[in-house]
Amino acid sequence: MELSCMDFKVGKCQGQKLVDGETMPLILLPPEADKADLDSLLLALKTNRDWFEQLIIKNSAVLLRGFHIKNAQEFNDIVEAFGWDDIRYVGPAPRTHVYGRVWTANEGPLSEFIYYHHEMVLITESPKTLLLYCEVPPPEGGETPFVPSFRVTERMLEEFPEAVEEMDAKGLQYSFTALSKNDTSSMRGRGWEDAFGTSDRAEAERRAKALGMDLEWLPNGAVKTVLGPRALTRVFEGRKGRRMWFNTVVGMHGKELSSARMADGTEIPEKVVKRCEEIIEEESIQFKWEKGDVLFFDNMALLHGRRPSLPPRRVLVATCK
Repeated sequence: MELSCMDFKVGKCQGQKLVDGETMPLILLPPEADKADLDSLLLALKTNRDWFEQLIIKNSAVLLRGFHIKNAQEFNDIVEAFGWDDIRYVGPAPRTHVYGRVWTANEGPLSEFIYYHHEMVLITESPKTLLLYCEVPPPEGGETPFVPSFRVTERMLEEFPEAVEEMDAKGLQYSFTALSKNDTSSMRGRGWEDAFGTSDRAEAERRAKALGMDLEWLPNGAVKTVLGPRALTRVFEGRKGRRMWFNTVVGMHGKELSSARMADGTEIPEKVVKRCEEIIEEESIQFKWEKGDVLFFDNMALLHGRRPSLPPRRVLVATCK
């Protein structure tokens, strides 16, 4: 496909990388100073919708910069411009609804690192596209690093071919324990009542089942969610047949409130998990947020996280099918 488009100018930023011939993230700027407003941007996105959607898949990460997006309402206008279906977030991160289809990103302490993950990777239906908007850039840190998922698979197959194929053949089983109420002091502090939108246990079980989860109630009112089997890697249409590392083994293995093992109960070797963690960090890409940035992620192709930062930092999110 053609990279050029008269409605955008290609820019550069510190931290960009060339991965398999594609620039990540691809920076798109206003073509000229009098086109750096929301109305011009919305017209450009609607006019070039097919081109832009193909660009997200081609480059995996596309950053709109210099359009002076002021608030959640304007960000929501960008989300709505594509006509993509909304998908409700299901997961452990504490979040608050802001406006329209816009939510806060993980509200856990800024001092904590949020580990790399595909959004809603454990749920039977994950969002295709993840949009992030920087309303308040942090004074230090707070980047949203991301990782081309296929590179993790390639390198893990090089170093642990038998372990990778065994995990893929058997599938994975995860567990996670959630309290009944939200705890914003934890980056995984979302309570089950908020997550399932009900305080009724029977209804929560029905909703969990529809998402591919089983629930085990604990004496203190918390619940243990059990998910599996889940794939280790997946191949998605239109992405060059790449085998994505579509799992959260490193993020959940051996943690206080979570676990990850093979679906038949076989433990995943610690050295495999540790080396995978190193590879993911080695393949990471990051840039400094600027006020008004809007970032599009191909959630099928990228893991993403959050670096610790000094306050204030406010990044908003929308998830789309």
